[in-house]
Amino acid sequence: MAEATLTTRMQEAIPDLPPAFTRQRTLLALDLGTTTGWALHGADGLITSGTASFRNGRFDGGGMRYLRFTNWLGELERLSGPIAAIWFEEVRRHAGTDAAHVYGGLMATLTAWAELRGVPYEGVPVGTIKRHATGKGNANKDAIIAAARARGFSPVDDNEADAIAILLWAMETQGGAQ
Repeated sequence: MAEATLTTRMQEAIPDLPPAFTRQRTLLALDLGTTTGWALHGADGLITSGTASFRNGRFDGGGMRYLRFTNWLGELERLSGPIAAIWFEEVRRHAGTDAAHVYGGLMATLTAWAELRGVPYEGVPVGTIKRHATGKGNANKDAIIAAARARGFSPVDDNEADAIAILLWAMETQGGAQ
C-alpha cells in the first residue's frame, strides 16, 4: 500500500455550491506524481485531502509504482464509496524525463482504472487551475498553497494544494460546465 498522509478535514467548505452537482456524490481530484496530492469530496459533504507516495523501493520492479497506485485507488473507493467523477492536473510540460514517465504511467493507470469502472475523468490544464485558485494563470507553488489556506485548508505541500484547487474548481464550475 502507498505511504499516505491524511491532512485535512473540512465540513461545508463551500456552502453555496449547486446541491444537485455535489449531493451524495464522491468526487476525486488528483495531482499525479511520485508524491500524488489528492482531495476528495465525500458523499457526506466532507472534503478530505492529503498526499500519497508512489516512490519505488530499492528492490521494486518498474511496474510496482503503478500496481500500488491501482491498489490505492481501489482502497480509496472502498473507504469513500463509489467515485462519481475524477479530475486530474493535465501537465503538458515536465521538468525532466523521469517526471514525464512517472506522470504518463500514473495517468495511464488512472484512466484504465476509471474506464473499467465507468467513472468519468477529465484532465484540467495547469493554467486553468492556477487562474481559478489565485486569479493568475502563472501563479507559483507558494501562491497555490496560500490560496488553499485562505479557503480554510491546511495543505502539507504544493501537491495537496494543487489537488484541493482542482477539486474546488471542479465543484465550483460543475466540472468546467460553467
